[in-house]
Parts: sequence; C-alpha cells; structure tokens
Amino acid sequence: MQRVSRVAFPCLVASVEYLKPALTRPQRRHLRRRKIKKRSRCELRDMEDLLLSSIRSNEFSCIAENAPPAEICARIESFVKDFLRRLVSSEPSISSLPLVSRTTKNARIQEDCFGKGSSIFLMHATFERKFTTRGGVKIFLRVWKLLEICYRLLISGKRATQREIYYRLVGDPSCCVETPQQVNDAIQDAVALLKCSRHSLGIYASGKGLLVGRLVIQGPDGRRIDCTKLGPNHFPISGDINYIERLEFLSDARYIFVVEKETVFQRLARDRFYHSVPCIIITGKGYPDLATRVILHRIHRTFPTLSIFALVDWNPSGLAILCTYKFGSIRMGLETPHHVCDVKWLGLRHEDLQYISSEAMLDLKGRDKVLAKSLLVSKMLQNNEKLKNELIQMIQNGKRVEIEALHANGERFLGNFIAEKVVQHDYI
Repeated sequence: MQRVSRVAFPCLVASVEYLKPALTRPQRRHLRRRKIKKRSRCELRDMEDLLLSSIRSNEFSCIAENAPPAEICARIESFVKDFLRRLVSSEPSISSLPLVSRTTKNARIQEDCFGKGSSIFLMHATFERKFTTRGGVKIFLRVWKLLEICYRLLISGKRATQREIYYRLVGDPSCCVETPQQVNDAIQDAVALLKCSRHSLGIYASGKGLLVGRLVIQGPDGRRIDCTKLGPNHFPISGDINYIERLEFLSDARYIFVVEKETVFQRLARDRFYHSVPCIIITGKGYPDLATRVILHRIHRTFPTLSIFALVDWNPSGLAILCTYKFGSIRMGLETPHHVCDVKWLGLRHEDLQYISSEAMLDLKGRDKVLAKSLLVSKMLQNNEKLKNELIQMIQNGKRVEIEALHANGERFLGNFIAEKVVQHDYI
C-alpha cells in the first residue's frame, strides 16, 4: 500500500469486523478430559447450551486484538486516506471519529461456561466524537498526533512508554496536552478506533507492580530469578507487555495473594510469609496497571489450579480494585477480557471488623459514597449477591477500614489471619 504523507494524520476508522466465536484452549482441554460419551442426553444438552451461550456472547463482543505492526500501519493509512478523500471532495467535510462506546450501556458481563468466573466486555456500539463539538478540536488533535507517533514507532520498529509519549506531546503546543490523563484518554480512543491493543500500537506503560514468593521467573535471555531469595527487595513487574508474554515460570506455590497496599505487601515480604504458606504475592499498589493484571493472568494461565485471593481495604475503593482484577474495567473494555482472573475476596470483609478497634474505623468520604452508588448499580454486582451485600454493609455503617489496622493485634497477626481464612475457606 502506498505510504501516506506524514502531515495527514487526522485519521478515521474504516470498518468494524466481528470476532469469530471460538473456544479457548483450556475450554477444549476441559471438554476432552470430561468423558462426554458417558453423559446422559440431558447432561449433554445442558453442556451444549452453556457452550452456545458463551459463543453467542463472543459473537457480539468487541475485543482489541494483538495485530502485527504492518497491519496497524495499514489501518492507519486507510483511515488517513478516507479523511483526505472527504477533505478534498466537492463538498469538503471533517469526519467524526466513530469510536467503540466505553460506557455501561455498551458493556456486558460474560459468564464463563465452566464456572471459572466472568468478565466485562464491550459490544460493537459506537459513538461519534465530532470535530465541531465543544472541546472536540483538542481531542482530535491529541488522537491524530498520537497516531502519528505510533505510526513512526511502528515503521521504525521501536517502542515507547506512555510517559515518553506524554512528554513528546506536552512539548508540542499544537497538541493541547496538559495532563497524563489526557494522553491516556487519547490512547484509549486510538485503541477504540483501531480495535487493537496498546501493545500493538508500540506503547507500554512504566510498570508499578511488585511480585515476590514461590516463583522462578525465566526471561527471554534465559536468566532465572528465584523470587523466594529476593525477600523485601521483590521483583519489579515490567510495563512491557511483550516482555511479560515471553516470560516462563516455575512454581511450587499453592496460592496467589493479590494485595492492594504496598505497605502490606512489604510486610508479608519481610516476614517471608511465602515460606509458611506456599504462595506468590503480587501488588499493583492500589488500582492495578495493565502490566500487573497481565502477569497475574499469565501466572494463572501457567498454573490454573492455583487459587487467587485478594486482600483489600474494606471500603468502596477496595471493592473496586477487587472487581478490576475479577471482571476488568469498562474504560479498558476492549483490552479487559484478555486479562481477568477468578479472584476470591479473602478480606477485609464485614465479619473481620471484630478484629478492628473503633478508633481505626474511619468515616466514608464523599468520593467513597459516590463510588459506592456507582458500584451498587453496576453490572458487575448484579449477579453477585455476596459482593453486593458487603457494599451495602459499608454504606449502612458509613465506615471504611484499612488493612493496616490489623497490625494493632500484634506482629504475627496478619500472617495468621490470612492463613486461617484460607484453611477455613473463609472467602467469597
């Protein structure tokens, strides 16, 4: 395809292709293990209904694919040509950007047909981001400039962090970029426009997640890192998704613990909790970045029998973080279905408040109440009464509790608290 002039980067989406329904490899393996021939006709019919239900949801879901650089460049060039055709036509016009809608109305919950959890996915509904609307000009400029940067990265075989791109754009007055959030929004728009992952655009975020425990990580260069020997130093999770996908893992762990707070993670790492309870401990330092979710999903895919437990604050934000790991997020709806895991809520929960002093129970803030109301009506909790009831308890009590409040019970209490809940199957 003939290259398009680099100055022509007001790019528009051309067409939407529906994903072909397909069962995942674990699902096919699961079916092979089950002795289907011995099932009664009724059981077979029920299983068939479950599979068809999963396939139908895949038919209508819109998922960002990992496409090669040549394919992404071809898509960008196609959008540019379409824009230029409209611009030089007898009746010149500036086309709007038809983006996949990242709203709750376009979101659905897909239940796994084998009972291994559920995830958020987006339908194919689009909305028009118009050039003529208030603030539309700046948004257009950001998206076009971002596509120009991505195009140059891809044709040169290079990659850049999201932070690097922010500084490139903020240094260009014509881009009207003031905050990193504006760059993130532009990336989300580009993902929704091209139907591809940010990794396919040559973008990766600076990693912020940490990992420690019973895991040996082998990198693409063959070098091995034993995470049990790191202690409090931990293993920093790279923001390069391509690098994470090429890692290989060895482990004798039985559990994976996803911890909200870095302080709690550091405490468990210093105590070498993974020696007393064979486990892998991961933190995303609050709301997880994409890389943390990817490596968690990669580990779970490698060791599917490992149970995953979340340890988060007892407040709406803690529940929202749990839901991000468990269901994904609407804002990243096109990329979300790739990286969800069946995460169980270990704590803190309402029944754990018996270990918390009244002084450690803080009032819910205004933003907590707003988030609680949003979660209460979200699709994620409509079919999960236990999670919904926990949220209702928070609202009724008007209180929030941080995990660190458990330290008041003694140095060893946190580890014993976690181990006891796992042994007693005290999780939801």
